[in-house]
Amino acid sequence: MHFSQEFLALAVRKGVLRFGEFKTKAGRLSPYFFNSALFDDGESFAKLCAYYAQAIRHTGIAVDTLFGPAYKGIPLVAGTAMQLAAQGTNLPFCFNRKEAKDHGEGGILVGAPLKGRVLVLDDVISAGTSVRESVEIIRASGAELAGVVIALDRMEHGTGEKSAVQEVRDTFGVPVIAVATLEDLMRFLADSPQLADSLVAVRRYRETYGVN
Repeated sequence: MHFSQEFLALAVRKGVLRFGEFKTKAGRLSPYFFNSALFDDGESFAKLCAYYAQAIRHTGIAVDTLFGPAYKGIPLVAGTAMQLAAQGTNLPFCFNRKEAKDHGEGGILVGAPLKGRVLVLDDVISAGTSVRESVEIIRASGAELAGVVIALDRMEHGTGEKSAVQEVRDTFGVPVIAVATLEDLMRFLADSPQLADSLVAVRRYRETYGVN
């Protein structure tokens, strides 16, 4: 089983990925809901970070530093750095504060210096705002964006014809690596007889809002 399928099975078991009818921020009725905050215990979160590590290693992307934007990126970048080290790739990591610290070491960055090719780790890309903020921080440190890693690529268009992931790819000219995509999710549903009804609904949603 490919790691994306294992990841989706874990997400369903933890209630991170649910099926039904859910209203999105854009006002769409989505047949599924994904909330990565529900990877909320040591075992499931360690597995989540191991999948991030596998996705990074699978692409073979050249990276010097890992960066986690506050707040969800903070535990992700620390956990993934630990999993990568356990898999034989030891990388420095860094994250930002929402507010600059005016005492002690000061500044907005915590951890290793932002150097070289920086890989940003976040849970999803909904509007790309977090990525743009991260790029500003990375460039201000004299480093460059190498790519972005997320848990799930919903592969649906935003206000225009492109998805938020495609917009990030095109704007910054870097890969966006997803542990799982909507296509992976449809394969997962096709292999789960008890979720057959959800596959029909997700397929219909993809036809309406999906991007190629």
